[in-house]
Amino acid sequence: MDRYSRMVTFLKVLLPLAALALLSTLFLISRSVNTKATIPFAAHEIEERMRGQQITAPYFSGTTSQGDAITVTASIARPGGPTSPAVATDLVAVISMADGGQLTLSSDSGAVQLENDLASFSGHVEITSAAGLLVTTDLLNATLSGLSADSPGPVQATGPIGTLNAGSMQLQTKTEGGPLHMLFNNGVKLVYVPRTSER
Repeated sequence: MDRYSRMVTFLKVLLPLAALALLSTLFLISRSVNTKATIPFAAHEIEERMRGQQITAPYFSGTTSQGDAITVTASIARPGGPTSPAVATDLVAVISMADGGQLTLSSDSGAVQLENDLASFSGHVEITSAAGLLVTTDLLNATLSGLSADSPGPVQATGPIGTLNAGSMQLQTKTEGGPLHMLFNNGVKLVYVPRTSER
């Protein structure tokens, strides 16, 4: 028997033995599988979810009679009862008006009272207009059937013209289907910052 034939015969025995050795090490080294499945929620989150009904990441969209598109999102929403309104947290509403303008509203929490045609946004309420005006307040009450809202408490606005402080604010259209106006009342103070011309 020549050298080549001896090598082939030797490898026919050696290679299957090496393959068996590799497979056995896979089973010996592999870690044990944890058969206890873990729920991807913290204990307090499970308790909150079991306490009452809720919707995670709700999304609502609609159109007003004037053709303004409204989309509302939140992190969690809970239905109301006979004596309590429906509530939501981390609200974001985008209003795309028929005339081309856009308004974005965000707040820490909100409540909806369908029987009173009212939605209340509370916490850190921010209103951003397409013109670059940012309005902050603690409470904003809005009607559900149309585009009108008011903030009964202090508001602060910053924009291209400067900083504005007022005791209250109203969002409304002067005519049906007309543009949306912000009306500031009760001790309005404007600090005007003129634009510096670039040379």
